Amino acid sequence: MARCSQGWVFLLAVLVLALSTPCSQAYLKHKKFKTKTDVYLSPKFVLEPGVSSNKYFYNIQFPKGHIGLKSFNAEVVDAEGRSTPLNETYLHHWIVLRYYARKSYVEPKQQSPYQLSESDVIWVENSGACQPGSLGQYYGLGSETRKTATHVPGRYAIEVGDGKGLPDGFEERWMLNVHAIDTRGVEDNLGCTECRCDLYNVSRDPSGQPLPAGYTGGLLCCTDGAKCRLKRGFDGEKKNHYLRYTVKWVDWSEFLLPAKIYIFDATDIMNSSAPAAAKHNCQVEYDVAKSCNATGVCLDNKWAKISIPTGGYVIYGVAHQHKGGLGSTLYGQDGRVLCSSTPIYGNGTKAGNEAGYIVGMTTCYPWPGSVKIKNAEPLTLVSTYNSTQMHSGVMGLFYILVAETL
Repeated sequence: MARCSQGWVFLLAVLVLALSTPCSQAYLKHKKFKTKTDVYLSPKFVLEPGVSSNKYFYNIQFPKGHIGLKSFNAEVVDAEGRSTPLNETYLHHWIVLRYYARKSYVEPKQQSPYQLSESDVIWVENSGACQPGSLGQYYGLGSETRKTATHVPGRYAIEVGDGKGLPDGFEERWMLNVHAIDTRGVEDNLGCTECRCDLYNVSRDPSGQPLPAGYTGGLLCCTDGAKCRLKRGFDGEKKNHYLRYTVKWVDWSEFLLPAKIYIFDATDIMNSSAPAAAKHNCQVEYDVAKSCNATGVCLDNKWAKISIPTGGYVIYGVAHQHKGGLGSTLYGQDGRVLCSSTPIYGNGTKAGNEAGYIVGMTTCYPWPGSVKIKNAEPLTLVSTYNSTQMHSGVMGLFYILVAETL
């Protein structure tokens, strides 16, 4: 009996010692964190057959205060709140940007972000790696939005509302950009979703200048209000749509660890000798030429060399590709795989499983501390597409979250 009592005393002592360590205390307090969830609807956008809608919504509904973002999920719904399938309304992309605005400032409708008054708006972009004004969003997905995980694991969170760099008389706001294309009755579904300029009858960019030589399709040709060619005689009604977005967050605490957002682009041309603001030249989109090698393999690999000044531990990663994409991989300097993300193609008819569309992207959640990027370590991003046919305006982006401490 005495031996048994001594054993219990020993185990109790070990338990007390374990719970007295800082990490255990932090863990216990972390367990008490309450994740809050808010569901919002964007302002309405109206679609009709063949029409592209590329809307900018400023000062959207968003959680307030000093918080840690844990996830952001979204989908297009109709006026009754039903999920809209991609074969009717193709979601090219949605992105969310953070900014500071003068409290009295009212944003003009439908101006693109960097056309707003510079004296009234300060953009708070992610940590890189593209040039200022390019891919600065905190969140963003496309057709894959319904089946792509966005949650930030464990004690990590994206810190916002901290007031860093916030001038007197300004407040934190958020902008939502939603780009959707109504493909009901179109002559060429793939061509319309890839924004082929001939199908939209576009020969000049939004500023009125002729399109760049060789530009066959992309964002310059499916601007807001542009209309893709319909099958002869097709007629369809206008429909109201919304982006329904769900934000999960926690109140900020000293026991949370901040995660930095980095977005890499396979089109990036890095010039390490240039000033900081000009080191990167992300083009965002590119074309895939129809091509196969002598053995009949039809693959297009687009790659870029990238680095970030301050490294850390990768806690999350995901790629963004368009139809025809086969996956993207981010490599370290020594060739080790930091994260690989592949498309999930649908094989059905219901929203979230539309046949032939990318309905999700696989994600990386490395074991904490297992994937580390060194300071200024050269990285390689490779984006792979099927090149049995030509594709225009595709993307090869890679989004990672990096924590400087564990």
